[in-house]
Amino acid sequence: MNIFIFRPKQNHYRSVPNQLLPWSCGPGEDKSSLPLRKECEQAKSPLPLCMDYFKKLTELLKIEREEDRQSYVRLTETSSVTERRAAGLSWYPIAIRGTEMSRGDYLTVDIERTTHQDLPHQLRFGMPAVLFSNHDPKQDRVEGVITHQSGNRLRLTLRTDELPEWSRDGKLGVDVLFDENSYEEMQAALNVAAKRLTESGHPLLEVLTGQRSPSFNASVFKVPQPRLNDSQAAAVEKIQQANELAIIHGPPGTGKTTTLVQAIQTLVRHHNEKVLVVAPSNTAVDLLSEKLSEQGLNVLRVGNPARVSSRLTALTLDHKMADHTRSKEVKELKKRAQEFKNMAHKYKRNFGHAERQQRKALFDEAHRIMKEVADLEEYTIDDLVSKAQVITATLVGSNHYTVRNLTFHTVIIDEAGQALEPACWIPILKAKKVVLAGDHFQLSPTIKSGEAAAKGLSKTLLEKCVEMHPEAVTLLDEQYRMNQLIMGYSSRVFYQERLKAHPSVASHQLFAGQPPLSFVDTAGCGFEEKLEGTSSTNPEEAAFTIRHLTGLLEELKHRYAPEHFPSIGVISPYKEQINLLKEQVLHTPELEAYQHQISVNTIDSFQGQERDVIYISLTRSNPEGQIGFLSDIRRMNVAMTRARKRLVVVGDSATLSQSAFYADFIAYAEQHESYQSAWEFME
Repeated sequence: MNIFIFRPKQNHYRSVPNQLLPWSCGPGEDKSSLPLRKECEQAKSPLPLCMDYFKKLTELLKIEREEDRQSYVRLTETSSVTERRAAGLSWYPIAIRGTEMSRGDYLTVDIERTTHQDLPHQLRFGMPAVLFSNHDPKQDRVEGVITHQSGNRLRLTLRTDELPEWSRDGKLGVDVLFDENSYEEMQAALNVAAKRLTESGHPLLEVLTGQRSPSFNASVFKVPQPRLNDSQAAAVEKIQQANELAIIHGPPGTGKTTTLVQAIQTLVRHHNEKVLVVAPSNTAVDLLSEKLSEQGLNVLRVGNPARVSSRLTALTLDHKMADHTRSKEVKELKKRAQEFKNMAHKYKRNFGHAERQQRKALFDEAHRIMKEVADLEEYTIDDLVSKAQVITATLVGSNHYTVRNLTFHTVIIDEAGQALEPACWIPILKAKKVVLAGDHFQLSPTIKSGEAAAKGLSKTLLEKCVEMHPEAVTLLDEQYRMNQLIMGYSSRVFYQERLKAHPSVASHQLFAGQPPLSFVDTAGCGFEEKLEGTSSTNPEEAAFTIRHLTGLLEELKHRYAPEHFPSIGVISPYKEQINLLKEQVLHTPELEAYQHQISVNTIDSFQGQERDVIYISLTRSNPEGQIGFLSDIRRMNVAMTRARKRLVVVGDSATLSQSAFYADFIAYAEQHESYQSAWEFME
């Protein structure tokens, strides 16, 4: 069969065999594998002064990479599959639900986790992984990449064209491997950025590294923004006027996502731009993808969405390819190729020259057909990418093979306060202008190396740019979440008291007479903390917190119908304390009817969320006044700003008051008649 394929004049996509790796380079592509330092050494020239910025980042990334690798080795080197499964590194046992030929003679395997389906895990889209057999896990193994993951199903693209014999016997499992590729992508981006900075004509890079100030074009037409408040509209205007950099500083509840969506609509519809939107987490990318799609924009979600919904699935590359006019032709070709392979596999090991030649001819024909499939799929991708108005991806995912060599006038980095700087440089290299959106007074990126964090890796590009270029910053100053009393302390400490509560939320409460804020002091109650491994617990404080919550629910059940019952979050900085609280919520009879309304989790897990009622168990109580983890006041800013109508903070003032942050918070509670002693609730 002859297939005539229209090919675009410019092919920006890598060679077919590397479709396996979601964001890796193909053979012959420039990945800047030689760092600029080596180039300078070869030229016998000193490193340019501007390279110091990237030299430091490279050194910090190397430290972090090694700590991450050693952490992985410690978890896996001597552990059993049961221990790896408990640590979230393995699915075991698994069942193979189907196979399909993939481009480049790879095999894609559909896998289902058949037991322990409630265990959290680290198997994610783009991660390297290995399929293994329990008979001989060291020998019976084949590596690949996770190309889709949803719930208890995943798709693993293997570096083989057929399943090995051992896959038909015994129990199978999947181990996630150490993710060298993400580090390679970050390092390559730093190398390229350093090299570009030595050349002339890169104002964006010069602004981001502090060598020049950002510039703005005040003559840009001001698109009216009737749906936004004044600070939100000012942020959109700043984005339009910026030539290199604009920053949206969005404290909790101030409508950062709403502002970003409106800004992106304005850039697409009034400035005719194609926009790249990225974030450090799949969840943040998914939220923006859905919101943008709801506004009627043509959104292409590159990578694997974390949240599964029909609306979001429809935005993905796989779904759009399946809906493309060429999809039927691709399916038919894949079916034919598989038939040829099946015929070839019918030949036994002991056969003559003629049979061997026939077998080779069958394989050759299958490979030829799959090359046609690859060409058709590449054309389809070109078509979909060219028609997309907005492309969304994670930071590392922005180097996905489909968009690797594209450039954009504007790249928007959401949740930039949680983004590791080296990862930010991957999408930045595709941009003329960058918009950083986030809040550097909330959680910072997770850094595994204490040394790298202490030397500066924990300081984000957002935080650096806010300090260097205040003229690029627009603070969103009106929040739509919290009662003004809940908001007040956070506004004073972190936002120079510039936040104001919108009238719709400023005075809202659970019911008349119920205070929006309470600090319940356990000092003198004998609620002593305990050390569980590396995490602190306080069993008595946990039990008291649940008793206090039970009393509140007793009042609420007389005031709210079940369908309107308030949502409740119980949080703590300490995982072991969370485990205690979960157990008590689960086994307290009075709470049984409200289980679906109560969420119990760490502060980190609650970032970006909100509840009508929030309880915070601070846990620490010791004679030395040591507060450890609580000293990260940005984490506490997150905790204290999750509540809409009622915030209850439980802690020991004698321990907490050693910190000025907590001493001032207790004074704030006293000032607003929101201080109570736990003794008032003791029977």
